[in-house]
Amino acid sequence: MELAPLLYDLAYLVAAVLFIFGLKFLSSPRTAPLGNSLGAFGMFLAVIVTLLKMNAETGIIGWPVILAGVALGGLIGGVMAKRVEMTGMPELVGLFNGFGGGASALVALSEGLRARGAFVDPDPANIGDIVFPIAVGTSSLIGWVTLTGSLIAVFKLNGVFRKNVFLPGQNGIKALLFLGCLAMIGGLVSTPGSVALMVGLAVAACVLGVLFVIPIGGADMPVVVSFLNSLSGLAAAATGFVVSNNALIIGGSLVGAAGLILTGIMCKAMNRRFLDVVFKAYGGGAAEASGEKRTVQGYEAEEAALVFDGARSVIIVPGYGMAVSQAQHVVQEFATVLEERGVDVKFAIHPVAGRMPGHMNVLLAEASVPYDKLFDLDEINSEFSDCDVALVVGANDTVNPAAKTDPGGPLGGMPILDVEKARTVLIVKRSLSPGYAGVDNDLFYRPSTMMLFGDGKKMLTELLMAVKEL
Repeated sequence: MELAPLLYDLAYLVAAVLFIFGLKFLSSPRTAPLGNSLGAFGMFLAVIVTLLKMNAETGIIGWPVILAGVALGGLIGGVMAKRVEMTGMPELVGLFNGFGGGASALVALSEGLRARGAFVDPDPANIGDIVFPIAVGTSSLIGWVTLTGSLIAVFKLNGVFRKNVFLPGQNGIKALLFLGCLAMIGGLVSTPGSVALMVGLAVAACVLGVLFVIPIGGADMPVVVSFLNSLSGLAAAATGFVVSNNALIIGGSLVGAAGLILTGIMCKAMNRRFLDVVFKAYGGGAAEASGEKRTVQGYEAEEAALVFDGARSVIIVPGYGMAVSQAQHVVQEFATVLEERGVDVKFAIHPVAGRMPGHMNVLLAEASVPYDKLFDLDEINSEFSDCDVALVVGANDTVNPAAKTDPGGPLGGMPILDVEKARTVLIVKRSLSPGYAGVDNDLFYRPSTMMLFGDGKKMLTELLMAVKEL
């Protein structure tokens, strides 16, 4: 083996190791920044090595275009990373998933068209003649599904497209589209580089991606985002076979596997089977209003502060409303003030709080909340019955008793945080509007519940000032 190829392979190996350790460190909020840095450096190394290898083997004639693309992409990514609010992070992750799938599909399309002359008469005995068109077709199928599915998910997450669309025989249509895509991939084996087949595959896969996401309700979006993340990795891995790049195969496989594991975790957290989420579209419909007029107890900050006088145990439950109002720093300061008074303060984190897995953990880590103060649903639920005050900041679906009382509803069966068992529940929320699943929250009307209406950051600041004066 020549020295240069050996160095290329060693560099790819280093990049793969960085990917693996990056994923490992992402498993904890404390080490997640290091994990991100390792993964980013691994990808940078893989890109540089690939360009050098291609230039040495075939010569790259489009350096200005490549450098312009890198500069433009880096500029756009840097601006987005700097400007995006934490409330927009789920949409940004969704876009990343979609762009990753779209990039893989475009590379597969380009390579498929470029290699038409080399596969005029494919030899079934040559494994390469079979693997290449299958890889092109697989990358196209997964990539286009990921792109259009992710775009619909982004529109659902930011509220632009809230309606959940159910077409007659929708599951049957999806099955036919999928089988049609498989048939076109099979056709590419016998007629590689067929423009008609590749275009038809792209159109069918794009439609399949849209139909995959549009019936799924907002309550199940964390599952969908996790699965689309996995698909983006699988598309990249398939593209690695198209361009014969080991780093892309390894990196894509790691992302695909990690995304599938996370999807399983999200399904378990919501007590869903993945196939039910995809084909039954749980969370797809809002609960019907009963028409019953119920009263709610609204309070001012000075009145609500009195419940903390003498409290020994407080559990804070953050939700999407905390992210919207950027109240995480006030929440951290509020917890510190309570602890200085001898109060035992803990944070209860629901696995699907917010709009993506780990949303609340990231927000609280940004506010320097100690990691040992964060407890997941299984760890904290048994402690609500001994809790003096459960302070709910912008959470709704994750504390809604309808998940238990209405098993056939959009939230039916989803494990929730048992805040209703606390002696007093203080909810900071803008209004009585339902959560993303569209289900009215019976917790708002309980005698033990106090409602503090208004912007989360503003109300918590007033509450903090009132508690300090006790």
